[in-house]
Amino acid sequence: MMKILNNQRKKEFLIDIAQNLFSKFGFIKTTINDIARSARMGKASLYYYFKDKEHIFTEVIERESVVLLAEISNAVSKASSPEDKIKSFILTKMKYLKKLANIYSALVDDYLKHYKTIDNLTKDYYRQERAIIAKILKEGVSRDEFIVDDIDLTAEAIAAALKSFEFDWTLSVPMARIEQDIDKLSHILFYGILKR
Repeated sequence: MMKILNNQRKKEFLIDIAQNLFSKFGFIKTTINDIARSARMGKASLYYYFKDKEHIFTEVIERESVVLLAEISNAVSKASSPEDKIKSFILTKMKYLKKLANIYSALVDDYLKHYKTIDNLTKDYYRQERAIIAKILKEGVSRDEFIVDDIDLTAEAIAAALKSFEFDWTLSVPMARIEQDIDKLSHILFYGILKR
């Protein structure tokens, strides 16, 4: 049992090191040798924990996705109305993505080359994100605050719309402007574009 615990701690330590290196140098420029050297261990020892660099990167992305979902869930649980929950969801997500160096910051040069890999790694994350949005929509309908004919489709549309803003907002738009844009987009979401 102690060996399993020590192995898990060592693996977490290695993920921390890799995360730091990926954030500084990107996925392409970071090598297995860099990670092993920073961990003060041999390359062969690193292969005991991970098959290759892609598997380490997968672990980094998965860890960040878990943390992001926890942040979003926490923010949503603190909001009182379904409308505020959706706004909290979007704002928390964008604030946290600003901090996620490994997905967007130093990987900018790598991002388009590795888009398919990153997209595959985050599929489960987006499925969970849609589930959170669907739950908020159901609550809004049950409280007679939202009119939603197809909750799953609406959740998918909201998640897809957010995803389309992620890359640009995270890399080049200041947080103050993002907050203004979220207010404007929330108004469109809740009140539509038809003149009444």
